[in-house]
Amino acid sequence: MSDDLFRTRDVLRVSKPWGYELIFAKTARYVGKILHINQGQTLSLQYHNVKEETLFVVRGELKLTIESDGDRRVLPLREGESFHIPPRLIHRMEAVVDTDVAEVSTPELDDVVRLEDRYGREGTSAP
Repeated sequence: MSDDLFRTRDVLRVSKPWGYELIFAKTARYVGKILHINQGQTLSLQYHNVKEETLFVVRGELKLTIESDGDRRVLPLREGESFHIPPRLIHRMEAVVDTDVAEVSTPELDDVVRLEDRYGREGTSAP
C-alpha cells in the first residue's frame, strides 16, 4: 500500500473581501470548501454555467437570494439547513451573523459569472 494513502492533505486558505474560504478537498470530480462569511458581508450575485453546488450552514445564518426566470426570492438558511444550486441558478449569500458554510461542488472553480458585486469585482472569479 502506498504511503500517500496515509498522508494528510494541506488546506488552502483563500482570503476574500467578505471573509475567507478553506479548500479542504479538490479532485477531478468534486471540491469541498468551508466559506467563512463575516456578519453583514455578501458574496456576489452570480451564477455558474456548469458548476453545481450544495450549501450546508455549519454555523450561523444566511440570507440566500435565488432567482429563476425573473422570480427573485430571499430565503433564510440557518444552521443545519442545506440548499442545492444547479447550474444557471442566480444566487447570492449574505451573512446575518458570522457564518460558516460547507460547500460541496463540481470542480469548475473558475465558472463564476458575476452580475453584481459590492467589492467591485467584475466578470469571473477574481479573489
